[in-house]
Amino acid sequence: MQKKKAEEKVKKQYQDKVDKIIPKPPMMKNLLWAFFVGGTICVIGQFVQDYFMSMAIAKKDAAACTSVVMVFLGAFLTGIGIYDEIGKRGGAGSVVPITGFANSIVACAMEFKREGFVFGIGAKMFVIAGPVIVYGLVAAFVVGIIHWFRVFY
Repeated sequence: MQKKKAEEKVKKQYQDKVDKIIPKPPMMKNLLWAFFVGGTICVIGQFVQDYFMSMAIAKKDAAACTSVVMVFLGAFLTGIGIYDEIGKRGGAGSVVPITGFANSIVACAMEFKREGFVFGIGAKMFVIAGPVIVYGLVAAFVVGIIHWFRVFY
């Protein structure tokens, strides 16, 4: 019993020292940058959608075209190394929009391209995005089944 209390006291002292040494992240600055970067990406997406709608494209079709353009921009900016810099500054603000999804796929593909097309790019491209796709499809299927039962039963 005494040994356990002594171990807990040592752990507490160690944790206190660690808490003093670890630098505290500038929380408010990080929150503002994430808000600014994520908001800027969304504003760009809104401009793209407004552009498509100004060309007499239906809102639903313009939204689909906007998604395609934003995914392309995220993938292209990742490919030339700019999106990583945006991510360093914006944190979660750069990950949440659809461009972050494109970034997660392209970054993995670029990382493993030396291993070849099949075992490198093909096998590793969806390391990060794969679970998102799987759980998104499963959730969509479950919601679809629930909706189907509510409509027909």
